[in-house]
Amino acid sequence: MLRDRVTRRKMLGYGLLVILAWIALGMWGIDEWLSGSAMRFLIWWGVCMLLTLILIMFALHDALSVIREEREKKSL
Repeated sequence: MLRDRVTRRKMLGYGLLVILAWIALGMWGIDEWLSGSAMRFLIWWGVCMLLTLILIMFALHDALSVIREEREKKSL
């Protein structure tokens, strides 16, 4: 899965949609429920931050893989 460029890009796109939905739900869908408890608020946005960091690392992996693939094409 991680070796195919098209699959990596699809996974990045799906991950971005999940994070955007997570943010929208937290801001408009359940904002009153989240504001009722500091612990719920911190957990919700902490998970959002964790998902975002994972997606950023995956995007960096994709960028480095593309660079490696292009270098391998040039050397052949």
